[in-house]
Amino acid sequence: MIRKAVGAIVIKNNKFLIVHKTMINTKKGKQSIKGEWDFIKGGVEEGDKDLKSSILRELQEETGSNEYRIIKQFEEKICFSFPAAIKTETSYEKQETTMYLVEFLGNTEMLTPIDNEISDIKFIEKEKVLEILSHQDTKDFFLKNI
Repeated sequence: MIRKAVGAIVIKNNKFLIVHKTMINTKKGKQSIKGEWDFIKGGVEEGDKDLKSSILRELQEETGSNEYRIIKQFEEKICFSFPAAIKTETSYEKQETTMYLVEFLGNTEMLTPIDNEISDIKFIEKEKVLEILSHQDTKDFFLKNI
């Protein structure tokens, strides 16, 4: 089964928002993971009206803010297969993530995750993004599209 997800490359003042994730959703509920830095990403939920509402919900959950403006939806998606352990825990074999370029319009000092999957939020310079991101497929997407 393929997990449909959304993600956002969020920009403000030529800096990019990244989050430190420490939990994932599984069949048994939330499970701790080794922390990883990533862009905001999350699964599309049944109650979401469309993909734009999904990404706006994820942004709200992971940063506590709704002060965002969607600039564009990327045509290319980030697609990957889950490792065996994650497949067992989630029932998903693969993930297909629709990515957006989003501008943050608010005060960066006010960002606080509502979702306990996130332990830290920060804006970093473009040059540091590739050093910090945890996943190669996300690094490749960033290099190609930004």
